[in-house]
Order: sequence, then structure tokens, then C-alpha cells
Amino acid sequence: MENSPQEQRAEWRRLPSWLLTQAANHAHRLVTDGFSAVDARGYHFRVLATLAESGPASQAALGRRSGVHVSEMVATINELAERDLVERAPDPADRRRNVISLTTAGKRQLRKLERQLAERQDELLAPLSADEREQFAELLAKLLDHHDRRTGDAS
Repeated sequence: MENSPQEQRAEWRRLPSWLLTQAANHAHRLVTDGFSAVDARGYHFRVLATLAESGPASQAALGRRSGVHVSEMVATINELAERDLVERAPDPADRRRNVISLTTAGKRQLRKLERQLAERQDELLAPLSADEREQFAELLAKLLDHHDRRTGDAS
């Protein structure tokens, strides 16, 4: 027996690529809303978190570590520096470049962003149990690792 035209049209809604895209759209909206509630952007979180994890770095190294493209890095550092969340200082080894470091205010902002992110993760994953959340994250990581290896993108 053949599916009705309505059932046939709905089958694309079960495709993993469609489901991932729709879930990613919801995740992006939730995280963006959470960060804007504390006057921040995703790039801010990534740069602050990278500095907290890896310590002071040149702008170029920070961009590589955080996955923020060079075209966005200058504006992001400027925004964070204007708010005293990061500090620029000349690199003692090479006066032509700056070393970016996290300030005390930057650490406080990072904690706010981490709380926002945790709340948004809970909101996104609300229908899943703790075990399902862990399994879901592992499966997504497995997919991403596979495709990163195939494309040579190990960010």
C-alpha cells in the first residue's frame, strides 16, 4: 500500500539532516537570547572561555584556539577591551603584537555567560533525561569528529 500524498510530504521531516538543522536553529536562538540578556555575544563567550582555559595569548593564537575568524577577532577584542573584560599588552617577545589576557571583570562575565549557557542547554534539552543528554552529546560529537576528520577541520 502506498503512502497518501500527505504522508509522503511529511517523510522529509524525519530526515536526520532536517532534524539537526531545526534543532540547531532552536539552539542558536536560545543561546543568542541568553547571551544578549547579559549584553554579550557567542564570540565573547568563546574568547573569554579560551583565555580562562589557556591563559594569555596573542590575538592570532587566541583566534585559532577559540575558532573565531580573524575578520571577527579584532572587533570582538575591541568590544571586550572597551568593557575591561580583557586587557591588551605589548608582547615582550615581539613588540609588534599584543598579548590578550583575561581581567577580573572578564572572569565575572564569563561566570555569568556560563550560567546563561547552562540554563539554555537545560531549556534546549528539556525533554531528555540525563542519560539521554549524555548519549545525544556523544552521538553529536561522534558525527562532528567524523566529518572534521574527512574535511581536515579539527577545530
